[in-house]
Amino acid sequence: MTTDTQQVPAPAGVGQTVVLDVDEFGGRVERTELPGGLRVLTETMPGVLSATVGIWVGVGSRDETDAVAGASHFLEHLLFKGTGTRSALEIATAMDAVGGEMNAFTAKEHTCYYANVLASDLPLAVTLLGDLVTDALNTAADLQSERTVVLEEIAMRDDEPADSVHDLFAETLFGGTALGRSVLGTVASIEALTRDDVDGWYRSRYAVPSVVVTAAGRVEHRQVLDLVTAAFGSRLSGPGRPAPLRRGDERSPTRPARPTGLIRRRTEQTHLLLGSVGVGRLDDRRYAAAVMETAVGGGMSSRLFQEIREKRGLVYSVGSSLSHYAGTGSFSVYAGCSPKRVPGVLRLVREELARVAADGLTPEEVARGRGQLKGGMVLGLEDTGSRMSRLGKSELSHGEYLPVREVLDRLDAVDEDQVREVAADLLTRETCLAVVGPYRESELDRL
Repeated sequence: MTTDTQQVPAPAGVGQTVVLDVDEFGGRVERTELPGGLRVLTETMPGVLSATVGIWVGVGSRDETDAVAGASHFLEHLLFKGTGTRSALEIATAMDAVGGEMNAFTAKEHTCYYANVLASDLPLAVTLLGDLVTDALNTAADLQSERTVVLEEIAMRDDEPADSVHDLFAETLFGGTALGRSVLGTVASIEALTRDDVDGWYRSRYAVPSVVVTAAGRVEHRQVLDLVTAAFGSRLSGPGRPAPLRRGDERSPTRPARPTGLIRRRTEQTHLLLGSVGVGRLDDRRYAAAVMETAVGGGMSSRLFQEIREKRGLVYSVGSSLSHYAGTGSFSVYAGCSPKRVPGVLRLVREELARVAADGLTPEEVARGRGQLKGGMVLGLEDTGSRMSRLGKSELSHGEYLPVREVLDRLDAVDEDQVREVAADLLTRETCLAVVGPYRESELDRL
């Protein structure tokens, strides 16, 4: 792919459209900033018959205080309950009638509402999503009924140790900060939320400068602009500019909030997450860190998988992961095993991480990590939904769009010295341990 920054004529009444990328197959990535600060990005994929459109709002659980913990996720549920012109049933019926899928998700730093439809039904998808985001009623009656649904979702998370250990790890690592809280909130915070709390969050946070609309598939940029302009109407006015890129702050943690976290539960397996503070998503070392993490615990050929599962048969599942946020992040290793094997598994994990921190990785491991990341990225972008999501995250999280070819080139540029340097930093940081299983607090010290 090649980067093309040519300017093309834009429809009357909207800002300049910039072509960010053109590929050899006729695909195009284009961006327009509309009045009021709303941004629209599209990726034309000539070889498909469908389209996915998403409306992204730059608000998530990281923006919440203790008093409104879970409000962003609660609101995501509530917006589907009805608008000034459509009931919840009418919204669902309209999408089912064309065989489409409409859903949403909330993360720590953003919320996304999306729909996947045949390209011919793109106008319906934009209209419905736009209605949800701009004209939700958020009635007290709907809040009461949806409160039960959210509480059931929390209960479902609590019933899955492999899920609850991840929220416990975030709490152990980041403590009482917003990053340490679950996106779902707590039972107490959800029960305490009022209609004024949730609707006030909607009115204050779903402002046009925080909104990004992305679409990918058999789409034309000008058509999407026209549909978005109609959906947002009078809100697209004034001199407003897009909200500034979220960059974190100087108070970003450098060490875990506490050494251990425990959810005591009678389980056949103990679920573990061992990890440390990682790197932020704008850190230039993130590509080297990704290659390192992939070789350490990112697949069946990784060191952790080979040493702990293949050679010793101590676990069914073991692997590592990186999470990136504005200004900070995390590195973690997950394992699930019988309680009697926990000390041995943790010893092996720590020994392997120490070896990589001291010696780095072999040229073969670095090459394999690069190849795994590159192949996984390209294969993961074969559908319109993943392309739509990449556009949204590029705009909201990174403030720029990088063509796929450029990302692949950056991965190719990672060498053994860069991996050794990032491993020596990341894998020697103070760690914390989150445990879900049949343990007592007093037993965690020996782990």
